[in-house]
Amino acid sequence: MSDYRPHTPRTLYTADERRRRDATVWTLVQGVLAPVQFFIFLVSLLLVMRYLAIGEGESAATISVVVKTLALYAIMITGSIWEKVVFGRYLFAPAFFWEDVFSMLVLALHTAYLAALAFGWLQPRGLMFLALAAYATYVINATQFLLKLRAARLDESARARLQMECAS
Repeated sequence: MSDYRPHTPRTLYTADERRRRDATVWTLVQGVLAPVQFFIFLVSLLLVMRYLAIGEGESAATISVVVKTLALYAIMITGSIWEKVVFGRYLFAPAFFWEDVFSMLVLALHTAYLAALAFGWLQPRGLMFLALAAYATYVINATQFLLKLRAARLDESARARLQMECAS
């Protein structure tokens, strides 16, 4: 006789993790910073594309990339604190492991932009193309997080429906 149990995928949050997620102020901070950073990204993307297309607005584009990078640092630092509160580790918690791995690439490219700007390693067009590479990784990473959070919402909805069915 076999002791077969069907594999049940791990939910994104255990009951304790969900409780900690809902109780911490860092969840709200992340919820505010994410759309703010996305808005900064959109404005900056337009300014970078404008500079690359017509050669005007180099200073505005450069400042916007620096502001976007600072917003990224803010969300990464506060996100690490959030992850510590919810999952007990600052980075690479199993629930967000691959998102955190890719976040390191996003950080590396944004930081490379700041270093290239500060040390004059690239001409303005090269800097803008580096910014676009950083922005492409940011879009992929943001999509990873959105898909993960959507899956968590669907899981919580299914869990709530199951509890209602069991109760009736």
